[in-house]
Amino acid sequence: MCDQDRYISPAPLRLFTKFVVVATLGLIFLGGQVKSHDAGLSVPDWPTTYGVNMYLFEWSKMVGGIFHEHLHRLVASFIGMLCIVSAAWLGMRESRGWVKALGYAALGAVVAQGILGGLTVLFFLPTPISVSHAMLAQTFFMLTICIAYSQSKERAGRGAEGGRAGASSVAKPALFVVACIYFQLLLGALMRHTESGLAIPDFPTMGGQIVPLFNGDMLNWINDWRWDKGVVNGQPLPDVTMAQVAIHFAHRLGAVAVTVAVGIAGVSAYRGRDADRKSWRCVVLMGLLLMGQLTLGVVTVLTAKVPVITSVHVATGAALLGLATLLALRSCRLSLRAQGGEDAQRALRTVST
Repeated sequence: MCDQDRYISPAPLRLFTKFVVVATLGLIFLGGQVKSHDAGLSVPDWPTTYGVNMYLFEWSKMVGGIFHEHLHRLVASFIGMLCIVSAAWLGMRESRGWVKALGYAALGAVVAQGILGGLTVLFFLPTPISVSHAMLAQTFFMLTICIAYSQSKERAGRGAEGGRAGASSVAKPALFVVACIYFQLLLGALMRHTESGLAIPDFPTMGGQIVPLFNGDMLNWINDWRWDKGVVNGQPLPDVTMAQVAIHFAHRLGAVAVTVAVGIAGVSAYRGRDADRKSWRCVVLMGLLLMGQLTLGVVTVLTAKVPVITSVHVATGAALLGLATLLALRSCRLSLRAQGGEDAQRALRTVST
């Protein structure tokens, strides 16, 4: 392990990278609020806001959906500025090329995210672009966590130990959890942007059935429910198709898969908890957050998608992905060089004996 891996970042830089992580999670919540309030086209132009510079738009006019959409734009531009500072700071202070690359990648991602956000408005919220916008936000969030971890004292301490610390049995389960949560968030984004959030409006039954049969009776039950709900609320809910029902059902199955994956990681972390307390605590926190997330998912359905509950559900999903990313960073080896060095030492011991 080279000296670069023992590099300890200055405290202001460590604090700054953590702030970017927290700010990004807040931005994901605000993005959820835009969709939850159907405010995506409340500001119909981009990059201007009703024909004026977005930073000069009058606060008194930020009402209704305009508030959610314009606030999302302002905070997104603030995150973009933070990324410029982060990339420049890492470029000047970092000796590790891969960390500099992470900073530049995050900056490129936030620029691409801004462009995708503009395209969703200019092309009237097309599903492929909207889903891509949502998933790039999650990818960018993972990048910010990787950058923050690269600056942490924990990472520097592991570098001083030769990269062997934390290379545990939790590593593969952690990567599996990351993959499951990421795919589940993709299904969630697809569900939200195809208006499939209430395609199955009941729980624990589905379309009035204990075991969903995905037949005409099920679809009729769902659309009758949507009609009745629209009459009560004074806002008609259009009929859904079986494809929308399937998307919603896939998201529910994804929740089961994530639960199983976290359980597997939990068992592995518990067995090695004495040697790796941080990973064990991370898994425990993930389990608690998962229980909250599952509850939020049920409440989202049973309350017919109350906006703030739905948005918290989105943000909690991102937080779970962030914790899973942190767990993977903590449990995996720092580099392939560490693995190669250990393999070489093991081979030498075998020859000598």
